[in-house]
Formats: sequence, structure tokens, C-alpha cells
Amino acid sequence: MRLDGKRVVVALTGGIACYKACEIVRLLVSAGAEVHVVMTRGARQFVAPLTLQTLSGHPVATDTFSLTEESEIGHIRLADAAEVLVIAPATANVIAKLAAGIADDLLTTVALATRAPIVVAPAMNVHMWEHPTVGENLARLVARGVRVVGPASGYLACGYEGAGRLADPEEIVEVVRHVLAPQDLAGEHVLVSAGPTQEPVDPVRYLSNHSSGKMGYALARVARRRGAEVTLVAGPTALAHPPGVAVVQVRTAREMARAVDEAFARATTVVMTAAVADYRPREPRSRKLKKGSATLTLELERNPDILAGLGARKGGRILVGFAAETHDLAGEARRKLAAKRLDLIVANDVTAPGAGFGGDTNVVRLIDAAGLDETLPVLPKEDVAGRILDWVAARRAAARPRPARAPAALRRSPRSSGRGA
Repeated sequence: MRLDGKRVVVALTGGIACYKACEIVRLLVSAGAEVHVVMTRGARQFVAPLTLQTLSGHPVATDTFSLTEESEIGHIRLADAAEVLVIAPATANVIAKLAAGIADDLLTTVALATRAPIVVAPAMNVHMWEHPTVGENLARLVARGVRVVGPASGYLACGYEGAGRLADPEEIVEVVRHVLAPQDLAGEHVLVSAGPTQEPVDPVRYLSNHSSGKMGYALARVARRRGAEVTLVAGPTALAHPPGVAVVQVRTAREMARAVDEAFARATTVVMTAAVADYRPREPRSRKLKKGSATLTLELERNPDILAGLGARKGGRILVGFAAETHDLAGEARRKLAAKRLDLIVANDVTAPGAGFGGDTNVVRLIDAAGLDETLPVLPKEDVAGRILDWVAARRAAARPRPARAPAALRRSPRSSGRGA
């Protein structure tokens, strides 16, 4: 999800984690956001304003009473312009001020004046983090709608180990994306499958495929941003779990079938991107196979067709499948669409430039049961996920009952009859 033109104010308070805020600003700018930075006096002891100005491309705001070139009041201009205010790192001191409504510097004044969503990323000593006052102050902020991300646990600059580290910049930026995304999937429970399966031959070998899981993880991440509750059933991958997503790790096709079946009851939308093995060794060996003759024969048996099984009992759920093909793309996609009772199938030729396993882009063709047949250009996988979920959101909106209109006689404005009561 790009953030082109989105106005983000990033505020730094005085803590050693200020250096990580530089990466937050860089990530936001790289995603297309217009970033303005506010620094407290304490923050300027750790990072020079010039660093943040260079990264953001805008002067850094530090003075409550400074005026812009247009003679606007600086803190009001920042408060009004912000589409989201991110405070990272947020010290115990500034958290207390925000909870109490104190506005004694530029940052707290902007926070009190803005009507934009606020994201707070705490960072402090572990004992400060565990103090009940900090917890009470954060609870007050959460009750007012402030989003809190982190802190993480680990080694702290003060020499202690425990909770209090600033959350990873990528995690903080992901929360910003969530705040800025349309919440058109709120109320949906989206079930996504992703990645390959591994079918054991012996204790050290298995049958698998080249799926990286990136497309499924992108779908889970974007669905969560757009307000859905998301369950991700994932085969073996090297990918980090998407924030806010319930992840169920599996290995084999049968394990995936059981996990999907368990999550299916609560799902309202199912998107099956996993490259599930069609076959498995009939009798996996308990010991490592040794080299013998020049050839080796493995007897295989069919794995369950998870997607077809879901289609047979989908009820009112939206069911989306994927078809990775090397020839007759449209023909195979339409066959699977009908045979598996899907609502939408996402077909891609894995031999096409920009598509295939392991890459960060994809080239797909969307075909649905109502006659849609649209080929998308080469897009980042998150953008492909967005287009698929646009279709889901539109389908769900079209299915919602519209409010009944009042009879025409009741819709007309009442007129006086000219008679007395």
C-alpha cells in the first residue's frame, strides 16, 4: 500500500531510541508520504534536526511560537495538516502529559490540537514501563482512541533487559498504514492460506514446490490493514508474521486441510493462495533412504483438494482461489472456477516476466462467476492483494440489504389542508 500524498507528522521525544525514528521517517517517505517532523528539546540531545530535515525534505519544527512564512501559527498548521500523528519514541513523561492534557511544548500542543488519529510507540527503561502509573496513563489514552504499538522486549541501552525497546520501525509504519487505510473490511473474518507444503519422503527429504508465501502474506497484511480479522494458515516460509494476524503454522497438506477446516467455521471470506502439494509419498520412510540402484521409484497418493472441499460447503462465504499455470491460463482458470464453486479466481502464468514464485511482483488475471475477466499489469504483490480485496469489498457491499424506502405518500412534504383541526 502506497502512502502517496498522505500527510504524516512524526514526533520525537527525548530517548536513545530517537535514532530509530530516522528509519521510520525514511520508510514513510519511501512509501510516498509527506512527512513533517516535530522534536522536543530532549530529542534534540540525541539526534540533530538536520538529520530529520534531510530525510523528510521539510524543516523540523521545534518551537511552539514560531510562525510559518505565511504567518500561520505553527502548531495549529501542523495539527490541522496531519492525517496521522506518530509519537516515536514516546517517553513516560510525554505519555503522562498526553494523558493529563498538558500542552507545555510544541509536541503536546500539536497532540491536543489535532483531530487526526494518534499512534504512540513507547520506549523507556523496563522498570519505568512496569510502573503502574505508566500503565494507567496508557489505558487512558487507549480509551480515547490512541493506538499504542510496542514496546518490544530485549537488551536496553540502560543495561537492563526486558520490555521497553521501541517497536521495530516496520511495525510502526504498518500501524500507520492501518490507520490510513479504508476500513471497508471491518466485520469480515478473512481466512488466508499461504506458502508451500512439504510432504516427507524420509526424515531428511520431502516433496515440495517453489512457493514463497509472499502473495498470501501480502493478502493477510492488507486485509488486516483494512479492518478485517485475519487468520493466516501458512506452510513453511521464511517470512515474518504480519502484525495483528493470527498465524497457524503447518507443514503438510493434511495439516493445512485440518487447520483451514478449523478456521473455516468463523470465516466470512476465504482466500486460498497456498500451493498445496497434489500428492504425497504413500509410505514415508522412518530412516534415511540410502543410495542404491541408479533409479528410485516413490509411490505417491493424492492429497485432499482443500479448495474443492470448501466450495462444496461455502454457504454465504466469499471464496477466492488461485490458479498458477504454465499454459491455457484462461481455460484452466475458468474450469477451476466452475468445478470448485469459486466466486473469484486469480490466475497467473508463472512463466511470465514479473510473475512466478519468490518475486515481489505478480501478473494476474481476475475472473469471476459474474463475467469479470481483467488482466492486471505487473504490480507489487501488496497492490495485487489490494485489487483482490477491492473486489471482495465491492461484492460484500453489493450483497448487503439496502434500507427500505418509505412509501411515496410518506416521502412527500406535508401540506396544510387549509382546514382547522
